[in-house]
Amino acid sequence: MRSASDGAAAPKAAMELLGQRWMLRIVWELEPGPLGFLELRRRMDHCSSSILSVRLQALQAAAIIVKRADKVYELTDAGAGLGRALHPLWTWAGGHLDPDRRVPDQR
Repeated sequence: MRSASDGAAAPKAAMELLGQRWMLRIVWELEPGPLGFLELRRRMDHCSSSILSVRLQALQAAAIIVKRADKVYELTDAGAGLGRALHPLWTWAGGHLDPDRRVPDQR
């Protein structure tokens, strides 16, 4: 079993944050460039405005995204690095998951 002192604390914290529903989708949507709340909400089908707001606040608190003065959300340098790190996941998903098959909601 890993202890916090063996370097597992940061990956565990990342999994706990990013494992929350919609988090990775938000990063994916913002990776090409900044978006306003309404456009982001439009792209996040099945995600309520209130949940999206909570998730955006959590990503801001983790310094993964920033809300600019013009009320547009964008990835920080850390968020852009996360986006790049997720490219292999997107590639894997394209070859292994059926996009037409909905995964049951596990709330």
